[in-house]
Amino acid sequence: MEQMVMQHPNIFQRIYRFYIDGFRRMTVGKTLWKVIIIKLIIMFGVLKLFFFPDFLGTKFTTDEQRADYVLEQITAPVQAQPVN
Repeated sequence: MEQMVMQHPNIFQRIYRFYIDGFRRMTVGKTLWKVIIIKLIIMFGVLKLFFFPDFLGTKFTTDEQRADYVLEQITAPVQAQPVN
């Protein structure tokens, strides 16, 4: 009698199938993932426009000027605060 050898898919295929099956069977989770994605878009897309302006792009014209400014700011000595 001939024995059938079952081949298991590699670990990456099993992990992929595990997550795909899990996402297909989700009901509430799909809504939660949509909320999470919308929040990330708002946080990194919209808020960046208002709270993090392009300081280097507006103050300097060339990459060399920007690099020099950043180097000065990083390597500037810290001024000691007087102790009261």
